[in-house]
Amino acid sequence: MVDASQPMFDTDELVINMGPQHPSTHGVLRVVLRLDGERVVGSDVVIGYLHRGIEKLSENRDWTQIILLTDRMDYVAAATNNLGYCETVEKLMSVEVPRRAHYIRTVLSELQRIASHCLWLGTHAMDIGAMTVFLYAFRERELILDLFEEYCGARLTYNSMRIGGMPMDLPPGWDRKVLAFCDVMAQKLVEYEELLTNNRIWLERTKGIGVISAEDAIAIGLSGPPLRGSGVNRDVRKDEPYAAYAEMDFDVPLGTAGDTYDRYVVRIEEFRQSLRIIRQAVQGMPEGPVMGKVPRLIKPPAGETYHPIESPKGELGFFIVADGKSLAPYRMRVRPPSFCNLQALPQLIKGHMVADVVALIGSIDVVLGEVDR
Repeated sequence: MVDASQPMFDTDELVINMGPQHPSTHGVLRVVLRLDGERVVGSDVVIGYLHRGIEKLSENRDWTQIILLTDRMDYVAAATNNLGYCETVEKLMSVEVPRRAHYIRTVLSELQRIASHCLWLGTHAMDIGAMTVFLYAFRERELILDLFEEYCGARLTYNSMRIGGMPMDLPPGWDRKVLAFCDVMAQKLVEYEELLTNNRIWLERTKGIGVISAEDAIAIGLSGPPLRGSGVNRDVRKDEPYAAYAEMDFDVPLGTAGDTYDRYVVRIEEFRQSLRIIRQAVQGMPEGPVMGKVPRLIKPPAGETYHPIESPKGELGFFIVADGKSLAPYRMRVRPPSFCNLQALPQLIKGHMVADVVALIGSIDVVLGEVDR
């Protein structure tokens, strides 16, 4: 006889390690999942596998050498890292950057945003099972990398900006190639959406998955597309303009439901807004120098400052302290969007299936080089 007072099945939670591996995160992440069957009831996100100590290294490098280190944080968006750091030092030194340099920086930053979103879209879709999108998105990303290579000679870690402006002016004919790319990218976006936006499987895997309210998103400290996907109108390019963004006309796309699908839609629309900004900046590019008056030996006066920019992942900020004596920062601290946005993962995946975990990691768009630094 079976004792009816005893449970027939063992109902203990199952603890499994998802990783350490590379599940759509561009770096090594470990997620410890507590499961009830295939449903997640709790999780612990373990980071630190890619730590290189960039902030501490910066205390032992001169101000120019640090630009190289910023490339290695979000290494799929190196240009925006360069911009954030250079503008912070320029703010500390009260350096006036030429208007043409601001425009070039804006073009490079928006090309970088598109390249980063292409990588996000391709890997995110592939993790959910759509292989074709990966091939399409990387096809267009290659065109952007070709443009970066022609400008600065590099395709991943660009070292593309300098304190006070740009290392060089635009190559002849480069602006025409950028506008030609914009025309191609606008057409290809239609292909992306035909494959995904109304795809029944894509909708089932993303609609209502990983919902986070505007209040929770703000409380956690989300920024970028995950925050705007929850309907919060916060974009550093609009709220605290830098480079040439104050002179650009563009919209900030917002979601309503705060789910994985809304985060996808927001980024798709960001593609179009980036193309809009690039066209304005290239067509309105002013003449003049690309480098301001900066001493050969950079030594900011004693003081401290914080400066944020809108990277493809969200708000990227640099806090720098100078003692006025050293040729290196006294302290440097980075506010990385990937690190702050990753905090939302335990809340997002709770109650969902194991199969949804990778989709939700992808919807945040995490680069572990920026999380661990």
